[in-house]
Amino acid sequence: MGAIITLTTDLGLTDAYVAAMKGVILGINPEAKLVDICHSIKPQNITQAAFVLSTAYKFFPQKTIHVVVVDPGVGTKRRAIILRTPSADFVAPDNGVLSYVIQESSAKGVAGNVDLQQLEPELEAVAITKAEYWRLPVSPTFHGRDIFAPVAARLSLGFPPIDFGEVITSVTMLPLLRPYQAHDG
Repeated sequence: MGAIITLTTDLGLTDAYVAAMKGVILGINPEAKLVDICHSIKPQNITQAAFVLSTAYKFFPQKTIHVVVVDPGVGTKRRAIILRTPSADFVAPDNGVLSYVIQESSAKGVAGNVDLQQLEPELEAVAITKAEYWRLPVSPTFHGRDIFAPVAARLSLGFPPIDFGEVITSVTMLPLLRPYQAHDG
């Protein structure tokens, strides 16, 4: 299946990290079409990654899988998640990097000043907990290669999100900036 998988990371392009992720994906699904959104996110800048992703994902075809690896919490207890929206799937750390996607995909919009946002019914999320779908052994510093990439590759083969873990109903949100008009302009 020639599904599209995008990559947004803070890994840069001066070493082999992005290539390693692509190799893992193509090893599972050789027909995947890989698209680089950006690999020059400032290191660990979740807000920048969330914004860059939000400016690009909506221009991809339905059912595109978007992988985001900007993960200052790698190696901690933070969750790895799959978010399914009406238009696409997202594989990312649960650190707020999907905040704009959630806001834009939710029928009611969401408040941007909370840590955990209850998901609207049109959004589904799964905590990635089933290690049989990971590349083992898992590096404590490279979940992009060992968890996110193999899960995205299997999603592209038609595996349903629930195969990878357990349903969750809330995710971490960043405080989102909202424009407003002041009385003086």
